Amino acid sequence: MIEQHLAALPIILPLIAAPIALILGRSMLTWAFATLVSALSCIASWQLLMTTLSDGALSYALGGWPPPWGIELNVDVTNAFVLLAVSAMSTLVLIYSKDSIEKEINASNHSLYYTAHLLCLTGLSGMLITGDAFNLFVFLEISSLATYTLVSLASDRRCLTATFRYLVMGTIGATFILIGVGMLYMKTGTLNMADLSTKMAAFESNRTLNTGLAFIMVGVSLKLALFPLHMWLPAAYTHAPSSVTAFLASTATKVAVYVMIRFIFSVFGASHVFETMSMEIILMVLAIVAIFKCSYMATVQSNVKTLLAYSSVAQIGYMVLGISLVSVPGLMSGLIHIFNHALMKGALFMAVGAVFYRMGSVNIEAFKGLGKKMPLTMAAFTIAGLSIIGVPLTAGFVSKWYLVTAALEQDLWIVAALVLLGSLLAVVYIGRVLEAAYFQEPPESQGAKNIKEVPWLMLMPMWILVLANIYFGINTGLTVEAATSASQWLFQGYNPAGVAL
Repeated sequence: MIEQHLAALPIILPLIAAPIALILGRSMLTWAFATLVSALSCIASWQLLMTTLSDGALSYALGGWPPPWGIELNVDVTNAFVLLAVSAMSTLVLIYSKDSIEKEINASNHSLYYTAHLLCLTGLSGMLITGDAFNLFVFLEISSLATYTLVSLASDRRCLTATFRYLVMGTIGATFILIGVGMLYMKTGTLNMADLSTKMAAFESNRTLNTGLAFIMVGVSLKLALFPLHMWLPAAYTHAPSSVTAFLASTATKVAVYVMIRFIFSVFGASHVFETMSMEIILMVLAIVAIFKCSYMATVQSNVKTLLAYSSVAQIGYMVLGISLVSVPGLMSGLIHIFNHALMKGALFMAVGAVFYRMGSVNIEAFKGLGKKMPLTMAAFTIAGLSIIGVPLTAGFVSKWYLVTAALEQDLWIVAALVLLGSLLAVVYIGRVLEAAYFQEPPESQGAKNIKEVPWLMLMPMWILVLANIYFGINTGLTVEAATSASQWLFQGYNPAGVAL
């Protein structure tokens, strides 16, 4: 019986659990309950991925109303793959949160933190598997409102300014998406994505639909922080509590990238977006500029959370670059990087949160000598940092290898070279932190402090992600199979001359 409703579980479980977490209050039971619910969502996501890999896409009609009249949940390999990454990161971050939020969030707000986290997970899961364009906007707003709350919970009052900037930019992005969806509805009379795709195919080129595409692409680009619409992200990541930053950096922008993929391939159609509108040129230029501009900005930061925030914008550039190659190998590399980047950035922000837990600061100065004082934390940062750079035997290498290969298959030698050069900038900003940790002595004022490793509940999820970086850098079976299957499914029926399928 439960298998019949499996598609709805990743949404229903955290949605029902969120108000219960608020009622439970600020007890250890709240943490255990939220973590259990997230873990159950992760198990359901894993089962969905295995089912879609073996049996194909799943469709679930809410209330028994068939689409397009009713609301449909649609699970295919693409969104099941991203859903697994989101729910797994949610679970690990919640485990990490128990001790982390003790130092960064007032005790009176702990239950609010778990409630907002579960609501955010609800919204992200809903965005991934809904088959209705308007409901995608609804789930986007659920996740966004929860995210604004999470960012604002830090004890540092600068988080309020960051939250306000995030709220303004996020609201503009959501408004653009809503206007775009409204234009599609005005022309087609439907909101079901599959039905939209069918009815839009009847229009060869329509100004209203093209305007809707432009609004949706700008709105989604704001949400995924694509350069130059990224200015909300550095402040939000820097001033949010460490566990919140680890969760958002691993999930929110990845889901927004998926939404862009969904609208391009499943609603408007690759042929219209890339052949008629030539949008791959815009995406490729913005992605390359993002890689270099934001990698450079990362190299000049003194705050390590800000450094990693700019790094995230650069890494989003790699994902969008994969989409802009308009090929199965290119899209596959982008999807693999969505999964792998969640592992890398989650581990990095957890390590930085651990440093803040002991040092009360995340400036590079605070990292001096920590290679000896906090060896497990800095070893985790080092391995995850090597993965961001793209060193062989790490997950980051796999992503960039497939991206470079996809570019070379289309004789885009300059693009392949730029990807490699972008990785060299990652050496610089990760190297600055490692130099301070391993090759510099701590200031005398810090030397007298009793600096030691963080509690095991913070170390365990951090090292699970580190080991996952190594595992998925060596054994690429799951990620490559899922990403290849998803890419081939999205590109079905599209085979322009010169495109590798």
